[in-house]
Amino acid sequence: MEFQILRDMEILFGLAVFTVVLLRRLMFPSIIGFLATGILAGPSALGLIKNTHQVEQMAEIGVVLLLFTIGIEFSLKELMRIKHLVFWGGGMQVGVTIAIVAALAFAFGIPPSQATFFGFLVALSSTAILMKLLMDKGEMDAPHGKVALGILIFQDLCVVPLMLFTPFLAGAGNGWTGILLVSLKAVAVVVVAHFGSRFLVPWIFEQVVKSRSRELFILTIIFIGFGTAWLTAQVGLSLALGAFIAGLAISESEYSHQALGDIIPFRDAFMSLFFISVGMLLDLSVLVRQPVLVASLVLTILVVKFLVTGGAAMALGIPARVGIVTALALAQIGEFSFILSQTGMQYGLLSKDMYQVFLAASVATMALTPLCLKVGAPVASYLVGVLPTPLTRGRGVLRGKEKKLSLTDHVIVVGYGVNGRNLSRVLKVQKIPHVVIETNPFTVSTEKSKGTRIMFGDATRPEVLTHSAVERARSIVIAISDAAASRRVVALARQMSPTIHIIVRTRYIAEMEPLYKLGANEVVPEEFETSIEIFSRVLRNFLIPQDQIDQCVGEIRRGSYDMFRTMSRRHSHAVGIAGYLSGAEIATFRVKKGAPIEGESLRQGTLRTRSGATLLVIKRGDEVTPNPDPVWVLQEGDIVLLLGTPEQLAAASRLFEAPAVEGGPVAPPPADSSRHDTSNRRDQ
Repeated sequence: MEFQILRDMEILFGLAVFTVVLLRRLMFPSIIGFLATGILAGPSALGLIKNTHQVEQMAEIGVVLLLFTIGIEFSLKELMRIKHLVFWGGGMQVGVTIAIVAALAFAFGIPPSQATFFGFLVALSSTAILMKLLMDKGEMDAPHGKVALGILIFQDLCVVPLMLFTPFLAGAGNGWTGILLVSLKAVAVVVVAHFGSRFLVPWIFEQVVKSRSRELFILTIIFIGFGTAWLTAQVGLSLALGAFIAGLAISESEYSHQALGDIIPFRDAFMSLFFISVGMLLDLSVLVRQPVLVASLVLTILVVKFLVTGGAAMALGIPARVGIVTALALAQIGEFSFILSQTGMQYGLLSKDMYQVFLAASVATMALTPLCLKVGAPVASYLVGVLPTPLTRGRGVLRGKEKKLSLTDHVIVVGYGVNGRNLSRVLKVQKIPHVVIETNPFTVSTEKSKGTRIMFGDATRPEVLTHSAVERARSIVIAISDAAASRRVVALARQMSPTIHIIVRTRYIAEMEPLYKLGANEVVPEEFETSIEIFSRVLRNFLIPQDQIDQCVGEIRRGSYDMFRTMSRRHSHAVGIAGYLSGAEIATFRVKKGAPIEGESLRQGTLRTRSGATLLVIKRGDEVTPNPDPVWVLQEGDIVLLLGTPEQLAAASRLFEAPAVEGGPVAPPPADSSRHDTSNRRDQ
């Protein structure tokens, strides 16, 4: 019998491998597979596990490790950056959900304490499931991803207070005196953890790191995490609170990333046991006895959480499309609700029958999460189309308080993330008129105070693009992380302005063809451009000359962009001459003082003979001269437009630079030159 636990673990993990692989092929997240494993192995199905108590004890370790890693990942700087989404959005979502669910339960004759506890259970969503799905879809940086993250952070912070208040709902505490005592204990533990994170934890890790032993480092992490959890349990608080505080203490040290990387495998293994144990507790007979009750509960949970979360997002001024997608994504019951439900059973707030109904409904909402996320964008588009415009466009300048922009021949930048900020900064330096469209009202108000021409709105709405004067703009740059929204903006911009030049940043090469088909002129795939930047830096680190690096870049671009060029031609509505120039690029250069080309006429042929590039246009001051005469003499400050292969343009760039001082550093490539790969564009 001493090997019983080993036998049970082998059965559970073996069954989990089969179940998770099967459900992953059906596009269900791994957590659903673990829940299904528990259901199959539990007493209500195959009955493979006899001693479920041992499994539950090991599952508690998974909960401790989960809260420990959440504490390590939790950054106070990140919290302050999205504090409005966290505290206002998350606060409204949790508070209103608890109030509505409690009111509904009370209306059906459930006592106030139990009704409030039901609100606790429904208010929380699944961080584990949703973050995994968003990461897999590459939507963590999308607007709905950021809003969901802010609300989930607040929910995670609420877990410990909700667990602390659960006994008082059951009358097990000493009223307000007990609450005050527990709060004081929690504050004392937090204060001790704060000073520990500043002084004790760094000192401990410093001594451990000096030993150069990874095993000792991992043991130290486990010692600090479980030790803090045990200490908090000894003073009457929960293991979960202690684990979270221990994680926070480590998160402020320079060893947090290594600690997180070492502890995650343990967390994942034990967390799988937690979800398996939850599945083992589910009695399948409840679905047979009370199918209508379970189905009604699932529908109620989805509707209440959808309405409350969407309303909270829109109350913050976030456009309805983003709020609706976020609301559908957060409509499930979370893993921490299972922990709360077990605490509720201990204090009599949940009967066994209620617990089984809740488990069945919770598992169903989790299983529906991938579907909710998939239909989020279509549902949002439909609802935005039928709801009144004042309700859908969010709070900001689009409520009629701001007139349509009077800009002409300008650039519209959609999204103010890293790409949007950098582009806006460069356009401002070059004095190119532009306007930014952003969906985060707090970012808009902050940037407006800095003098940035930025407007609030959802660029998938025609009135937003109308306010940005899209019909008079020269180009629009779509720099958002939401692939579905990018496609809608491209289609709308092309419909409203047939001649506008559309540039789209996308994450994956697979997303390029749909964007070209909808009317994009240039699509910049992030994964391809990142690979070029990486190998360029590697070669630079080995002191490879810049001209050889440019040659490698040119070869890679010619090979890879053949496919991109084919996409562009296949869907082009107006392919210009650049579409027929295979492997050619267009670049602009400025004549520097003392450059070899300065003072030379075009008749001398220096540019052509020494580089092979062809001069197309010269700009001197405000005068632009296409196809200049051979008698033209190049002067300092002239800007020329050249056509050639990457190698020819690399050779030409040296003719426009002042010669390096002997013994001095080698001059870098010209900062004010810009190169355009014509194999990945479609001119109007």
